[in-house]
Amino acid sequence: MSRLEEYEESRRNNYNYLLENKIEPYPYEFNRTHTSKNIKEKYSTLEADKFTTEEASYAGRLLLFRNIGKIIFLDLYDSYGKMQVVAKDDTLSKEDFDLLQHVDKGDILGVRGKIFKTKRGEISIEAESIIFLSKAFLPLPDKFHGLSDPELRYRKRYLDLMTNQDVKDVFYKRAEILSIIREVFAKRGFLEVETPLLQPLYGGANARPFVTESFVWKRKLYLSISPELYLKRLLVGGFDKVYTICKNFRNEGVDKSHNPEFTMVEAYEAYKDYNSAIDLIEEIYETIALRLFNTTKIVYQDKEYDFKRPWKKLTMKQALLEFGKVDVDKLSDDQIKEMLKEHKVVLEDYKRGLGISELFEVLCDEHLSGPIHIIDHPKETTPLCKLHRDDKTLIERNEPYMHGMELANIYSELNDPNIQEELMYDQKDQGRAKGESHPVDTDYIESLKYGMPPAYGIGFGVDRLVMLFTNSQNIRDVILFPMLREEDGKTESEEKKWDRIWLQNVLSVIKT
Repeated sequence: MSRLEEYEESRRNNYNYLLENKIEPYPYEFNRTHTSKNIKEKYSTLEADKFTTEEASYAGRLLLFRNIGKIIFLDLYDSYGKMQVVAKDDTLSKEDFDLLQHVDKGDILGVRGKIFKTKRGEISIEAESIIFLSKAFLPLPDKFHGLSDPELRYRKRYLDLMTNQDVKDVFYKRAEILSIIREVFAKRGFLEVETPLLQPLYGGANARPFVTESFVWKRKLYLSISPELYLKRLLVGGFDKVYTICKNFRNEGVDKSHNPEFTMVEAYEAYKDYNSAIDLIEEIYETIALRLFNTTKIVYQDKEYDFKRPWKKLTMKQALLEFGKVDVDKLSDDQIKEMLKEHKVVLEDYKRGLGISELFEVLCDEHLSGPIHIIDHPKETTPLCKLHRDDKTLIERNEPYMHGMELANIYSELNDPNIQEELMYDQKDQGRAKGESHPVDTDYIESLKYGMPPAYGIGFGVDRLVMLFTNSQNIRDVILFPMLREEDGKTESEEKKWDRIWLQNVLSVIKT
């Protein structure tokens, strides 16, 4: 019998004890009146070794159990953290005190009793009754070390959350960030809308889609790579300010800042250009920093950044000159090709603008500490953006960066249907997006022929934004259930490996 099987057998025996004593292992409800957060906030100034008159009805998962005879200390954890419960044989009924001899780490318990502060200064509850709420049959990871295997942390996120309050706090902060983003848009008069995730055509970004099929209609469909073309249809329809917070799906590589499924904010405002969008993204970041930290400064990966407006701004060519020491206007196409070759960059269909953009990536990315705006990109980089009003080799596009990561994509939107149609067919013919030829959305082109007002568009990833404000190194750390490669089938040796990985995270003694 393996150690894991021994643990399970012990827990099964404790479960049987509940049944034999007519204790419901999975009751329907519990009237919880307090959380660890509101108890600690209310009584933070309570003197040590003092009792309150307040009775608490509290529930949490048992993660630490210390039995010293007539007194048992239990650490119960709820959504906000730990609450210590002190159970004494002279304040509990014999049935409840006996029940505590048959609980296991991971069980969920309810407790009712008086709130007090121990001599050591820990706010606690003195139990007057114990209610069993849920039986755990599998051993949990070590509360003090959590799951040590990164892959296991993402696959078994519920265990990671149980044993690591810091991980849980990341997702509380993520929810708060989303609320702040919505507040900024609401203050500016934007309407939040929804766009289809299942689409008959994919577009709005240079990416390979996920493909599915409608059983009823017998037709191929695509998971959205971008809400862009639908949002611009709304501008045509008469909405002046729209935004969406949505999931996008891109069938491409995975790294520390990319996940195939990610959360996006995309917004469009009529009668404004990309300069107004710059003000919007700066307000969003500055507001989040102030609300979370009461300062515009944050620390990310041991480096301080300041989101106070306005941010630094450079054109792409200026950035190449400042960071890469290259004046591309003085380079011939052959010289650009030679530089790309030196940096092992291959462009199958060379165009000068694409070559400049690639040089920017290899020479400047690591220097984009920021926050900094990189504006006025070569026209070849996207077919959805307006030509620059002063230089027709460029487009009015901006990408803000921080810590070498792109924060957003901003355009003065192309609204000329004739140019748009030409560019979309040109893109299709080139078979761009890593070998995937983009379909031409003829309905979108038709919509432009009814007239779309001048506008800016902005899109930014929520996951990267949360990474910065939670000091997270990997995008998987800010996505509750990130996409992972398929697990191998478990052979006998794999089961033993799993047992070993699992048990190295389990307390050597369930109850001490």
